[in-house]
Amino acid sequence: MQKEILQQVLLLKKEKKEFAIVTDLQTSLNYIYQPGTVLSDKIQLEQKKIEHAFQARTNGMLEGTELFIENYHRPIQVVIVGAVHIAQYFCEYAKHLNFEITIIDPRGYFASAKRFPDIKIINEWPNEALTKVNIDHNTALIALTHDPKIDDPAIQYALKVKCFYIGALGSKKTHENRCERLEKAGFSREITSQIHGPIGIKLGGRSAPEIALSVVSQLVSEVYKRK
Repeated sequence: MQKEILQQVLLLKKEKKEFAIVTDLQTSLNYIYQPGTVLSDKIQLEQKKIEHAFQARTNGMLEGTELFIENYHRPIQVVIVGAVHIAQYFCEYAKHLNFEITIIDPRGYFASAKRFPDIKIINEWPNEALTKVNIDHNTALIALTHDPKIDDPAIQYALKVKCFYIGALGSKKTHENRCERLEKAGFSREITSQIHGPIGIKLGGRSAPEIALSVVSQLVSEVYKRK
């Protein structure tokens, strides 16, 4: 790798920027790709293929070329509201995924370092806690408490900042009641329809680990759908 490219890569990683390294296997030259930047003339003809591979988070050879792409994406920020058993299993499953998890729950006896080792925990109400997390359209929010006093403010916040994934635990009836409350709070049915409720894909499971697995699966699917 050329020295100037290596220096640029180290800087981008330090700044937590998203980028890709494109290598021409014929010349062994490396190029940096970042969304919105102009590519080198030598690989510009393949820009669409490079952009597609980057957006799809696909590493490997670009079809019909001698170019190899390796993508570097920031971890997906996941905010879980409710330090319940499902959240514990979710964190366990997510260990090998590119997720950066934060647990929010004002109930300190649930949200503890003992129950959630190596996970960022904020023992505050969502209205306060969410101002301390850089939530935006690249964030996933998962509400698991079943308590409207805790879940609803978090979901409202997530809808306002347009989180790419919002999921909430509960039955169809519970979710319908939730949407009615949100509509009374000023959110249209079109907006509330973006919430995944009941949360998770339909695996048929009912236990905490099974529900957590369905949530992880749905979230991974949504990560790729948004590209």
